[in-house]
Amino acid sequence: MPRAFALPVTLATLFVLPACGPSESAGSGGAASSGSQQSSGAGGHGGEAGSGGAGGSGGMGGSGGDAGPSAWQTVLDAQDLDGAVLSIWGASPSHVFAVGGPLGNEGFETLVVQFDGATWKRLTPGGAETYWWVHGTGPDDVWFVGEKGRITHWNGASFTEHASGVEATLWGVMAFSKTEAFAVGGTPGGGVFAPNDIVLHWDGTTWKPEPLPGAPLGRTLYKIWGSAPDDLYAVGEKGTIWRKKGAAWSLVEPAPTPAKLFTVSGCGVKEVYAVGGSAVLRSDGDGFSEVNVSLTNLVNGVACGPSGSALLVGDGGQKQRLVDGAWIDEFVLEPYDDLHAAWSDGEGSFWAVGGDFYAPKAPGVRRKGVIARYGPGTLPGVVQ
Repeated sequence: MPRAFALPVTLATLFVLPACGPSESAGSGGAASSGSQQSSGAGGHGGEAGSGGAGGSGGMGGSGGDAGPSAWQTVLDAQDLDGAVLSIWGASPSHVFAVGGPLGNEGFETLVVQFDGATWKRLTPGGAETYWWVHGTGPDDVWFVGEKGRITHWNGASFTEHASGVEATLWGVMAFSKTEAFAVGGTPGGGVFAPNDIVLHWDGTTWKPEPLPGAPLGRTLYKIWGSAPDDLYAVGEKGTIWRKKGAAWSLVEPAPTPAKLFTVSGCGVKEVYAVGGSAVLRSDGDGFSEVNVSLTNLVNGVACGPSGSALLVGDGGQKQRLVDGAWIDEFVLEPYDDLHAAWSDGEGSFWAVGGDFYAPKAPGVRRKGVIARYGPGTLPGVVQ
């Protein structure tokens, strides 16, 4: 069973919240079917002690999504994956990428798997660095970022490595076009004496630092999201939220929470979520406030779907879906693993990924990964 966070668990606990309207669902992880502004999930908390929950029943066969009632399915698990899965994104339901890796466990490679709507295929970018995030604008324009400042691009046929100019982990990336993308990163707990406050900008030719105003805060930035290149949010340690409007960045003060904010994602410009630990915040475009949702465990990721839907994911199988303004707690349903990130395919289905991403480094030990989906039918669960 799941690892509870000392809070009550019910099969279907409902909490009312104003839903974001369908007209506002052009954004990260939202209903945009092109995927050009979709992003979701959690920032990293690498190196913290702990371990994943009980495994799901992955490896299920099927015809690739035959019609049927929506339900949770563990699509891939430890039988199919040799690393923790930390991020998932797709240009469409038939162009989906999930990424992760060994998180320092020697003997295993960087993890990238691709789903074409019918079959799973493992891609081979090379190296052993773990990717912490994936995002793109289409199946031929996908960015992967991760450990040691690694930035890799997929053009639909091959991988290309790009110089980031940093050695710290890059935890998040978001692309708007083939000539406009942003990445964020830092060194958790390192303060001003380590590489932190990292924001990088891709101009179509090179990745360059985008300085933040004022004295360095010494804080890791975990994720970045925006409705446009000139309307961005970057979140991180100590409740840090940076907001870019136009050409200028500004710090949201006071911080709405002291908690680490692992991810930021929006349904649109007036429905933006920032989450981490026990904090679930929502902004109407002007300021953040706490969301009235009773959590059954710590939260790592969030994704927005169509028609005002959303998904929270977190430790021990934490899964809460926002449906018609009410939060439905599905903590007691598989998968029970620690979940790190979520993504909406824009057509009503949600994906969640995670695994054994808390455990300390152990050479030669295969980390568990999990990829799950809430949607109709049954997807194939074999990696080619």
